Amino acid sequence: FIAYLELFPMRQEQDRIPGDAPGFGRLGVPVFARKCDVEGSRRSLEAELNNGRLAMVAITGMVAQNAFLGTTGPEMWTPSGAFEGELGVQAPVGFWDPLGLAADGDADTFKRRRAVELKHGRICMLACVGYIVPEYFRWPGYLSPAQGIKFSDVPHGIAAVSKVPLEGWLQIGLFLGHYEGYFFRQDPKRAPGDFEGYGFLGAGKNFIF
Repeated sequence: FIAYLELFPMRQEQDRIPGDAPGFGRLGVPVFARKCDVEGSRRSLEAELNNGRLAMVAITGMVAQNAFLGTTGPEMWTPSGAFEGELGVQAPVGFWDPLGLAADGDADTFKRRRAVELKHGRICMLACVGYIVPEYFRWPGYLSPAQGIKFSDVPHGIAAVSKVPLEGWLQIGLFLGHYEGYFFRQDPKRAPGDFEGYGFLGAGKNFIF
């Protein structure tokens, strides 16, 4: 059946625009078959191209999801039953847990994962700002006086990885590790992401010590 459609009613003729099959017309209905008016149907043609591209990406994602992780049906979007009242559960997605990680209803595990989610989200928001700000502002002076590297010499994004000296990355790593191990420890008695000494916009009482 598909071969018949491909070879006869849906064959591409040289004198017609791409996708304008001789046996089909508006909305793909044969009874409306006529040669396409490109200018008169430009908006519809552009919408069809964009929707078709989106549909190809969508069906690829659904097939991959089904092959590797299981169903792509409504079960993926419905609440697990244990955490549907938590923050972040919003229509139309609801409690989004496509991997079923919260299916066991373990409250302690969920709390730990929520704390990690909040922390990573905050880091990513800062990273987005860090990508944008260097387009408009650079610190004056030298990043590494010994190597003669100015802040203005450091490129944006991933390219900066190879430009910043190893000692600089070690300082950044130690600074983050200090915060992670000292100030940003999750207190089991506090809500996920709620760290003692830090309040609105993450402004804390401590800076380094």
